[in-house]
Amino acid sequence: MNFSDIMLYSIIGLVVYYIVKKILISRSVKTYGPHEVREKIKNRNTILLDVRNSDERKREHIKGSFHIPVYDIKTRSGELSKFKDKEIICYCRSGNRSLSAAYTLKRQGYNAANMKGGMLGWQRS
Repeated sequence: MNFSDIMLYSIIGLVVYYIVKKILISRSVKTYGPHEVREKIKNRNTILLDVRNSDERKREHIKGSFHIPVYDIKTRSGELSKFKDKEIICYCRSGNRSLSAAYTLKRQGYNAANMKGGMLGWQRS
């Protein structure tokens, strides 16, 4: 086995690892479509968390949502402690970053979910 074979197998291994990881994460986090989220936020037991970056949020966001960028979730999740008794539905542009954020929050004891399709889906619904 030469170096290029080792590199190829390493790359394939990493790709498989990330695919399996995403599948496992998506199975452990509740996911709602935009229509379901619109219904859920009508009650006071649900909050929305925008996990996009600040520039994205400045352009547009869902009224009444809170904002913690996905890269700050681990260090700033304490800001959400007042919502421990509520479901926190995370959203981003397309639903990928928010899935990761919801998984992180869930591991920290929050009742977190993901909005499938993100802002793109929200705008179409």
